[in-house]
Amino acid sequence: MLLGDARSGKLSDNITGFARALRRAGLPIDASRISLAIESTQHVGIERKDDLSATLKACLVSRQEDLVVFDQMFSALFRDPELTRQLLSQLLPKAPTATPGVPRKSRVQEALAAKNKQNDPVKPKEDELKFDAAMSASDRERLQQADFQSLSASEFRLVEKLARQVKLPLPKIQGRRTRTGGRGERIHWAKTMQMAARQDGDILSLPRMQRKPQALPLLILVDISGSMERYARLLLAFLHQATRGTPRQIYAFGTDLTDLNQAFKLRDTDEMLTQANRQIQDFAGGTQLGKSLAHLRENFAKKLTGRRTVVLLISDGLDTGTAETLDSELVWLKRHTRSLLWLNPLLRFEGYAPIATGASVLNRHVNGMLAIHNLSRLEELASALNKLLKIK
Repeated sequence: MLLGDARSGKLSDNITGFARALRRAGLPIDASRISLAIESTQHVGIERKDDLSATLKACLVSRQEDLVVFDQMFSALFRDPELTRQLLSQLLPKAPTATPGVPRKSRVQEALAAKNKQNDPVKPKEDELKFDAAMSASDRERLQQADFQSLSASEFRLVEKLARQVKLPLPKIQGRRTRTGGRGERIHWAKTMQMAARQDGDILSLPRMQRKPQALPLLILVDISGSMERYARLLLAFLHQATRGTPRQIYAFGTDLTDLNQAFKLRDTDEMLTQANRQIQDFAGGTQLGKSLAHLRENFAKKLTGRRTVVLLISDGLDTGTAETLDSELVWLKRHTRSLLWLNPLLRFEGYAPIATGASVLNRHVNGMLAIHNLSRLEELASALNKLLKIK
């Protein structure tokens, strides 16, 4: 069967519509993946359904947990020629009843329902009410404890909005600069003389010098590899709001290091995420923390404030670089900072132990490890940081 140019024929529209449905179900699919899927299908052909499924799966799925979602969506949308014809006009009909005994993923149901809602002008308000009802007290409590990785697409959007509202009152320490106060170890002689000059030379009080409290500067390193993809976006949104007004340096790392400080200067979180997406070139790739720390040491070491900087390293520790490089770079980082804290989403698993090569090296150097896999953990993060830093 001769397909012609898939980029201008019906096949291109069908695959684009299918990819958009997968994206609504939470799969990370961009235009380059869709283009690759269209080109690959042109070479493989569509005579065999299993070949088409394997080709699209290889191009559009990058995570193990999304395989079931893909299979169910493919089965729903390519069950018969009528569905394919409707997909051409970007109309996704209600899927046929799922196979008994195999419950369809909530992400698949939502993606299909979302398109039906867009194509039905009579139902928008009713669906809006259902969306609001999802934020009832009981469901909100459930979302507080839900792992970010297990959320459906709409739940993820809700949780991301809630994460932006979580406060992170960071600990403060006594700074080097001083101010006039009623208590202090030293008398403020300059202020004393000024006051005496106003009183004909009489010294009526002895003001003292107090050290000004100041927030600890932060160095935030966010893992944006494939296994951390969902956590990365949500935690970037959380940190953008929670650390506002705090001295901070923030970088994303995967196979390389990306400076996100200009993006974090934007006040709007959505704009920050958009700019971060444009800057990050190795999103959903591998993890080479040692190489990224070497880049940090060579190009941004001067931004570390003495030995007062607190490092928040957000990663699952699944590093693909060499253990020797990671070990030596962590030694340097520890020597130039106050504390190194590991925020690890894998702590959601009971009995978790950092036995992977990169995780074991990281575990030897960190001052503490905290879980950040749900909203409840984010809300407890401030008190946990105070305890680990031993600041009251």
